[in-house]
Amino acid sequence: MSAVDRAFHGLRHMISSGRLGPGERFPPEGDLCDELEVSRGSLREAVRMLGALGAVEVRHGSGTFVSQLRPEDLLGRLSLTVELLPLDGLLELFEVRRVLEAHVMAKAAARITPEELQVLYGFIEKIEGSEDPVEFADADHGFHAEIARIGGSRSMEALLTVFRSRSRHYRVFALPEGPEFKRGGDEDHRAIMAALADRDPTAAATAAAAHIARSERWLRTTRPPVIDDDARD
Repeated sequence: MSAVDRAFHGLRHMISSGRLGPGERFPPEGDLCDELEVSRGSLREAVRMLGALGAVEVRHGSGTFVSQLRPEDLLGRLSLTVELLPLDGLLELFEVRRVLEAHVMAKAAARITPEELQVLYGFIEKIEGSEDPVEFADADHGFHAEIARIGGSRSMEALLTVFRSRSRHYRVFALPEGPEFKRGGDEDHRAIMAALADRDPTAAATAAAAHIARSERWLRTTRPPVIDDDARD
């Protein structure tokens, strides 16, 4: 094990064991180096790694602190690794996504209010009426994110956002088969809305699973190129 790995695992254990709790300041750098038997350079690299994971915060002039360790924040950092997955790896995650989307959809059907239904209908209008791929993607994301908010915990919202954000790099509607794909997606959304309006958890879960399965089939069949949003903007 390298010195950086030793420092990383040592600091991680301090946090996971509760020795250092949320919001607490790390001991002095020299003390940590002595305890972990690593150099300052190795320790600082380990701190940077934990910072990338959202576990620590470096406050210039004040020191290094454990973050608040909110589950939704830490789960959101999974995007750092999920973004690296090739298409085949992403397709494997669709099995997980189907289960989670069906779960939150069922919960949403049991909890949804008339006001929240109207918000979702607003997203549906934007989805069905948009011819711009970016506007469509934003409305589609908003639709599913709102359902996750209604039916899930903050942790569930964060995890599903990671999955959806990665999928948005593949713009299947820009393909020649795009109009057909969009019609199928619009039908799925209407089935979801009907189940939510009926407050039918079973129908809602089934509609959600079918919608995600359709998206998976599109990606698996067409294997579209990745759209680099940062480069395009």
